[in-house]
Amino acid sequence: MGIDKFISNNLPEVAVYWGNPVNNGYGSYNYATPVEIKCRWEEMVQYIYEDEGEKILSRAVVYVEVDLQEKGLLYRGSLQSLMDSGIDSAGDIDYTVIDGVFEIKRWGKTPALNSTTSFLRKAYLTPFLT
Repeated sequence: MGIDKFISNNLPEVAVYWGNPVNNGYGSYNYATPVEIKCRWEEMVQYIYEDEGEKILSRAVVYVEVDLQEKGLLYRGSLQSLMDSGIDSAGDIDYTVIDGVFEIKRWGKTPALNSTTSFLRKAYLTPFLT
């Protein structure tokens, strides 16, 4: 079994991902349409360092099989669960009113041993505060 298959088989959960963060000039970001991704979500508290060297507290580590972006957002659950909760307005999911949205503070991928095409990807999250 290849590492890609092994990683894919060990991502039992789903998360909603808002990617492509673009600064909107008003102190926040605009995002692409949310998509569902496979993941393994581990709640844990640990210190990490931002690019500027500031020490911050991460609340979760999420393993995924796709590339993510720092400042993107993740929600533990499915798109359907978000729509079923009644927060879907005219087809757009407003991430600012969802309890449990996290911001990706650090993101990285490490190549698997003896591979240049298979990666272990993980993101460190903090709660998103509006």
